[in-house]
Parts: sequence; C-alpha cells; structure tokens
Amino acid sequence: MTITRVVPNLESKSLEQAKAFYERVLGFEVVMDHGWIVTLADPARPAVQLSLMTHDETGPVVPVASIQVEDVDAAYAEAKASGAEIVHELTDEPWGVRRFFVRDPDGHVVNVLSH
Repeated sequence: MTITRVVPNLESKSLEQAKAFYERVLGFEVVMDHGWIVTLADPARPAVQLSLMTHDETGPVVPVASIQVEDVDAAYAEAKASGAEIVHELTDEPWGVRRFFVRDPDGHVVNVLSH
C-alpha cells in the first residue's frame, strides 16, 4: 500500500472566516474551492495542505483526514477484509476522485481516496 498524501480536514461553520484566518495567520493559499470544501496549501511547499469543510457533499460526515493512496480499490478490499466499518461505500465522485470512508478503532472517520 503506497500512501501519496495525507490532508487533515477541519469542520468549519464559516469557510470565509476560516480561510481568512489560515491565509492571514499562517500564510496558506487556496488551491481548491468547491464551496463546501476548501483546500489550502503552503505556497513554498504545496504538498503541505489543510482542508476546511462545512459538510461532505456525498458522505454522511466530515472525515478527520483524507488519505490519498495509489490503489484505493486495494485499500477498500483490505478495509473490508479486516472487518472495519465502511461509513461511505467506494464511490466514483463527480469531482474526479474514487473514495470511501472507513472508521478507525478510535471512532475517527477517514476518507481514503485516489485521483
């Protein structure tokens, strides 16, 4: 299993206020904005990212993190085989990712995806 990126997801009541805070205080720049999720990155190191979300467009909860893997189908098969709770089934999303949500042993929901 090859992990290519991990992005923390913070639930936000106001994306505009949260964006302004992270831009002003920490120097992040917006690299993606779908209206319900905004991803910010460090301009000097674009792989250093943070996402802010009001909700998830198709999933039932805001996941605590998004973990990008090379083979999401293999990760999904492993999650199912391990008996982990699948919170959002493996789905091809209209914004170009294939993903599923899984609950870890401490109850955290993680978004596992591939582009």
